[in-house]
Amino acid sequence: QVQVVESGGGLVQPGGSLRLSCAASGSFFVVSSMGWYRQAPGNQRELVGTITQSGTTNYADSVKGRFTISLDNARNTVYLQMNSLKPEDTAVYYCNAAYIVPPSPRLVGAWGQGTQVTVSS
Repeated sequence: QVQVVESGGGLVQPGGSLRLSCAASGSFFVVSSMGWYRQAPGNQRELVGTITQSGTTNYADSVKGRFTISLDNARNTVYLQMNSLKPEDTAVYYCNAAYIVPPSPRLVGAWGQGTQVTVSS
């Protein structure tokens, strides 16, 4: 079973930066893609961005140009660099890992428990 653990959340002032990390661990699995999602109070969980094993990224329009996702394949670790943060970025940020367990081709997803990001002066 794959476990996903996020770290790096906290309180930051508007305009500031924060970097989140997320590591997937377990046995005999191969990551297909990893991604970040967020959920603000009273809202549904929404996509922030994803990255495939080959490095293809996809971002929500609200974070394009401000957030950058990168992936360390050797460590199964994904990073989210958040710059020019706004109060509306305040949310619990969740990491997701999509993976397969060979020889099965079935894609499985695992979620982390989330890390709080608060943007406030």
